[in-house]
Amino acid sequence: MTSNSFFQVGLYVVTLLVLAKPLGWYMARVYEGEPVGLSRILAPLEGLIYRLAGVDLKHEMRWTDYAIAMLVFNLLGFLALFALQCLQAGLPLNPQNLPAVSPDSSFNTAVSFATNTNWQAYSGEVTMSYLTQMLGLTVQNFVSAAAGMATLVALIRGFTRRKADIIGNFWVDMTRSTLYILMPLSLVLALVLVGQGVVQTLKPYQSVPLLEAVSYEQAKLGADGVALQDANGKPVMEAVQTTQQVIAMGPAASQVAIKQLGTNGGGFFNVNSAHPLENPTPLSNFLEMLAILLIPAALCHTFGVMVGDTRQGWAILAAMTLVLVALILVEVPAEQSGNPALSALGVDQSANKAQSGGNTEGKETRFGITNSAVWAVVTTAASNGSVNAMHDSFTPIGGLVPMWLMQLGEVIFGGVGSGLYGMIMFAIVAVFVSGLMIGRTPEYLGKKIEAFEMKMAAITILIPPLMVLGGSAVAVMVDVGKAAVFNPGAHGFSEILYAFSSAGNNNGSAFGGLSANTPFYNVMLGIAMLFSRYWLAVPVLAIAGSLAAKKVIPFGPGTLPTHTPLFVMLLIGTVLMVGALTFIPALALGPVVEQLHLLGVGPAKG
Repeated sequence: MTSNSFFQVGLYVVTLLVLAKPLGWYMARVYEGEPVGLSRILAPLEGLIYRLAGVDLKHEMRWTDYAIAMLVFNLLGFLALFALQCLQAGLPLNPQNLPAVSPDSSFNTAVSFATNTNWQAYSGEVTMSYLTQMLGLTVQNFVSAAAGMATLVALIRGFTRRKADIIGNFWVDMTRSTLYILMPLSLVLALVLVGQGVVQTLKPYQSVPLLEAVSYEQAKLGADGVALQDANGKPVMEAVQTTQQVIAMGPAASQVAIKQLGTNGGGFFNVNSAHPLENPTPLSNFLEMLAILLIPAALCHTFGVMVGDTRQGWAILAAMTLVLVALILVEVPAEQSGNPALSALGVDQSANKAQSGGNTEGKETRFGITNSAVWAVVTTAASNGSVNAMHDSFTPIGGLVPMWLMQLGEVIFGGVGSGLYGMIMFAIVAVFVSGLMIGRTPEYLGKKIEAFEMKMAAITILIPPLMVLGGSAVAVMVDVGKAAVFNPGAHGFSEILYAFSSAGNNNGSAFGGLSANTPFYNVMLGIAMLFSRYWLAVPVLAIAGSLAAKKVIPFGPGTLPTHTPLFVMLLIGTVLMVGALTFIPALALGPVVEQLHLLGVGPAKG
């Protein structure tokens, strides 16, 4: 890595950690019902929402009622978004007269945005109307993120309450997450992004003149719209010259802000955050990248404040940060090293490094290799899924890092709320294992960890690998799965594995090179997203209910401290061990063997 790369990485990490404490403190006050600076403005609006919805602010729920409320709300959001897509051709705010979306694609997209995954098998600017983007996708960006944050807060209450059977009110937690946290941050970020050049308009797409006319050939069509063929059955080509380009427009800034802050990641345009009207400058790139991890990092401090021991939050944040930085230090050099295969083509690799700085394929020159590589790590660490470069064009090791980050369960920061409650599940496993080693009943934050908690934690940890490996196995066995792969050998397998890793861990980023907008992949990936969201959230709420009903055990000489460097290492080891044991064999068939091919080791691709 260059000194400039170290500076950029250091600036990013330091800024993130500095902002985590004040925002974490603010969010803790919001969830504890304490007054904050925005209360004078937002409290009347909050009260009005409760009155209109018939919600009793003081009524709290058992974990089963909390889970039912969360599932019903998400189901209604899914149905509304599905209907919007299917009916958009006849609805307003559709200046390009875009047709209705196919049922299988509508199902996939509705599941994707309801589960905070934001996997996109479509091109936004040629598929979704402005109304669908705003009322459907942007709204789900807010509420799906708020649902994850509410689930986390319910789990925290499970640790803090004694012999209680209630863990809070889902409607109140979700409303406060949206009103006091997500909306103000999104408003500020959206205004800054507009100032940087991110488009925000309801005008139709604009046609602009090109500086130079472009000439090309295309197949000539007959009166029936079918390509004409010559006597040999080959298409008849005709020369075409164009002097105009259509620029896609729309209310992008408002969606970009919440897609990053809510760790959603869905792009307004097809190329997501590589698009110049969605992420135009290095400053917008830095701010969007910062927004991706801001709330997940701050929630660690919120956790510490709410459980009454800020050291607990800092320990989890330290574990996340150490893994993140370590993988950034693998990713950036992997992309800066260039492509050794160029030497076999007679290209001077040293000259290539000097001129291009390494592997620049698929990367925007306004961001460069370092910002592209760091973004790839950050977005897959955070369950965000937005991209500012083509991951399919990364080196094999450069593609392995973001893929493995997702496969770790999206707990290295992870999604807002979901990442931290996923990491707490690993912490429960870590204290359980340590308790077995010393012959004591495991405890975490003063609560005994018993058989029920371990069963629920095991479900949350094992469901994503089942979705990823099971879905990938089916895809490589059936013809419809293999037909969508355009690259042979190990790289083609990597594309399938990446797709299911993304869907099965609610990330949403895409490797590329896979024709995923087919009925098979739309349904299979949709199922993976559903299971990985709700079969994790419901067991987490079950643990919250179980812990809330227990008494607090005083800290004793045999209690494992869970705020020390030793526990941080134990937690990291637990996460990495599960990821290594589960996915290393599959990774060996994809990016690992591809890297060996790149270095000239082993048989040639086929």
